[in-house]
Amino acid sequence: MSWTLPPPDADFGPATLPYGVLAPDDGPPRVVTRIGDQVIDLAALASALGSDLVEVFASDSLNPLMGLGPDGWRAARAWLSAAVADESARDDLEAAARPAGSEPMLLPIAVADYVDFYASEHHASNVGQLFRPSDPSLPPNWRHLPIGYHGRAGTVVVSGTDVIRPQGQRRPDPQAPPVFGSSVRLDIECEVGFVVGAASTLGRPVTLAEAADHIFGVVLLNDWSARDIQAWEYVPLGPFLGKSFATSISAWVVPFEALDGARVPGPDQEPPVLPYLAGTSDERFGLDLRLEILVNGQVVSSPHYTDLYWSPAQMLAHMTVNGASLRVGDLFGSGTVSGADRSMFGSLLELTWNGAEPIRFADGSTRGFLEDGDIVTLRGWSPGAVGRVTLGEVNGRVVANEA
Repeated sequence: MSWTLPPPDADFGPATLPYGVLAPDDGPPRVVTRIGDQVIDLAALASALGSDLVEVFASDSLNPLMGLGPDGWRAARAWLSAAVADESARDDLEAAARPAGSEPMLLPIAVADYVDFYASEHHASNVGQLFRPSDPSLPPNWRHLPIGYHGRAGTVVVSGTDVIRPQGQRRPDPQAPPVFGSSVRLDIECEVGFVVGAASTLGRPVTLAEAADHIFGVVLLNDWSARDIQAWEYVPLGPFLGKSFATSISAWVVPFEALDGARVPGPDQEPPVLPYLAGTSDERFGLDLRLEILVNGQVVSSPHYTDLYWSPAQMLAHMTVNGASLRVGDLFGSGTVSGADRSMFGSLLELTWNGAEPIRFADGSTRGFLEDGDIVTLRGWSPGAVGRVTLGEVNGRVVANEA
């Protein structure tokens, strides 16, 4: 291979420089980045260039890198950006490179805690119409605080991991007792996940102004959802077994710094939120992220993250306002990213209106919800300050439950 730096508008160009963890054929796991169609062994590159980052890159997770804190993250990205642009480092880059996709990628972080929010007004309104047609589409607290639930960190899996169809209680006939069996309304939720890289002190909330310094990076996230199990169990305490069986994230973590050029003003919020969620417009920033949902290779929706009502900083501030502390490796999801019309809905629940209006595919088949063997892919990108930022993709195949 002759090393070349891809142009700024290419996938995984120099504006992205994500981090992931490779399981190579010739040694232990190590931290890598991706540039174009190549992955770069960062421990090998750091060693060749005499960097003191060798130890944090010779790891089976990004947690040691995140443990350096925000100043350390910025310094590491500055070093990497300089290295890939340095003509004199071309031989070292070539020696540390290998083809992307030739070896498996691992879960990039050791997940500490996992929280999922419900930050899209369009999604929340659609779900309200479907599940509570006789009530207002939004609960009374929705515009006052970012609603969320605690998920199961141990079932967060990396892109490419098969998802076994979950089993549980459901009540298909509201006039009859519940039954047990495999979910028949298995769904997806197109989300963006935020990786916490800096811990906080128990009892001390993180403010809006401080939030960005706690967020290391972003991943694409699929919050797989068994809608029939969820519908029966979620009153009064919310999601449980209908969500906890699997949450897929992308193998690449895009540094939050790479999205500086994607920041946009946060949405107008009415009624006015309480002071700890208000802040300045800069502190309540949104993100210009363009997403796509594919089922069996066919694009079924193209949500935009700019449509979300609650910002990532507001989610993090609310998550800690009661004094709950953050840990390195915490993960929180945005909730389903949905827009105002069907072409931008982020779940099959909305796209098929709870199965009543199935999606038709090019081969003539239809889907209300997922069938065994279906492959779901979420992918995304963002216009960066100096070039396209690639969010990569997260995919998973549904397999039958043989229990």
